[in-house]
Amino acid sequence: MQHYNISTSEVIEVLGTIAFAISGTFTAMQRKLDPFGVLIIAFVTSIGGGTVRDLLIGDTPVAWMRDMQTCLIILFTALATMFFKTHVQKMKITLFLFDSLGLGLFTMVGLLKGITFGLNPGICIALGTITGCFGGIIRDTLLNTIPLVFRREIYATACIFGGLLYYLLVWLNVESVVAKLSVVAFIFVLRIIVVRFKLSLPKFEY
Repeated sequence: MQHYNISTSEVIEVLGTIAFAISGTFTAMQRKLDPFGVLIIAFVTSIGGGTVRDLLIGDTPVAWMRDMQTCLIILFTALATMFFKTHVQKMKITLFLFDSLGLGLFTMVGLLKGITFGLNPGICIALGTITGCFGGIIRDTLLNTIPLVFRREIYATACIFGGLLYYLLVWLNVESVVAKLSVVAFIFVLRIIVVRFKLSLPKFEY
């Protein structure tokens, strides 16, 4: 019998893909797009950050082009979300939770990708932030909305703090799996706290 070893990083990436596919699908449905438009937004939200990351570090063809599993996960997740949309009463809250979860998961994915390529910590944190944020940026741009990362709400900053936390945990010799899950949980919880208490960075007034 053949055995398959599934790493924590792979699980995190799959969960991140699902979370952002749901987030993108809900956003598109809120804007009353047709099913094809919903699928496009779901794909863009899920693969946008990873595509930008891979192009920056020269890892081409980009990840989703080498692995059809990613595309199938996004497709089935989007279709299932559309099918069950009538069972979701508070779409706005659901969208926020999945977007926050995807942010934490994909930040960790990007961070680990940078480490795999032997890049320095600052660049790895930047790659984690790009992976977590750019899918949402592209999604919001296509939907003619100012992306969250460019508004007062703390979004990219949460990714940066999460990246710093990961390196702190590694320096403290915390077990790898625990460190990864701690970062995901930290970003997720931080986003909830920020929104709940309306915390934000100052903006320029003219």
